[in-house]
Amino acid sequence: MENFAQAARDATQEMRSVFAAPPLQRNAFLSDRFDADIWLKREDLSPVRSYKIRGAYNALRKQVAAGQTRFVCASAGNHAQGVAFICAHFGVHGVIFMPVTTPKQKIDKTRAFGGESIEIKLVGDYVDDTLAAAQDYCLSVGAHFLSPFDDLDVIEGQASVAVEVLAGLSKAPDMMVLPVGGGGLSSGITAYMAEMAPETEFRLVEPQGARSLAVALQDRAPSTVRPIDGFVDGAAVARIGAKNFEFLRGIKADHVLAAPEDRICGTILEMLNVEGVVLEPAGALAVDALHDVRDQIVGKTVVCVTSGGNFDFERLPEVKERSL
Repeated sequence: MENFAQAARDATQEMRSVFAAPPLQRNAFLSDRFDADIWLKREDLSPVRSYKIRGAYNALRKQVAAGQTRFVCASAGNHAQGVAFICAHFGVHGVIFMPVTTPKQKIDKTRAFGGESIEIKLVGDYVDDTLAAAQDYCLSVGAHFLSPFDDLDVIEGQASVAVEVLAGLSKAPDMMVLPVGGGGLSSGITAYMAEMAPETEFRLVEPQGARSLAVALQDRAPSTVRPIDGFVDGAAVARIGAKNFEFLRGIKADHVLAAPEDRICGTILEMLNVEGVVLEPAGALAVDALHDVRDQIVGKTVVCVTSGGNFDFERLPEVKERSL
């Protein structure tokens, strides 16, 4: 972990040539409700409407500097869009594998971000099948595989969120609430804060139907969770990343929270109707978990990372029904 914090700061500085820092905003509505000083790190306002652009940029820039020009990834959503955007930025070739079940809207957005720099291959009904096909293809053509989370350069890139949080506040927050899927975001942020603001506490939030970190902490090693509820598609990961777990293995089990999918739906609707903030299910995880830490945050400064806003409004009827 030596020099991790400096590497994260360097990555953050490099990103400014590509996109401005998404805002850190105090939210009066949530602050009043929970009697605390609540801030939202609005990763839903990045150019691709999620934090995934950060890890993709950091991993790609290092590989491009080393002479690599061909890249492969597998993703049904935000990682695909981040990789597409950055491939276009560097003018390198990316092949993006997506499940055949991927909504057309996500395919179209990925293609729009990547333009002529990318090629999309629709393979497999499930992400696991898509991932296997992508890795086989990657080996056959000698490209570099861009993992969505289980990669040290990706983790370092996601840590830039923490760099910006500390730069945007007058003091370190008392608590940060982070969503967890594969563990890329939480790995980077907790590692950076351990060095720069060790007094800050963390609560990590998984969907109730996909508790890969909680199970890994229980088993003391990454384990595959089956079945999983895929509703919170940006965080419904069956197995925490191996490298990510090494960063997170010291987290206390009772600091890993489970957000019920139906309650998340209520949070999505409330943030949309009251605040005009569009959050995808994974992007609402941290805000939703404030209900579970209500008694622990009174009078404290809390930062929630709203990790993504790629919400398909065709899902709105389902979200309304589940919220009831």
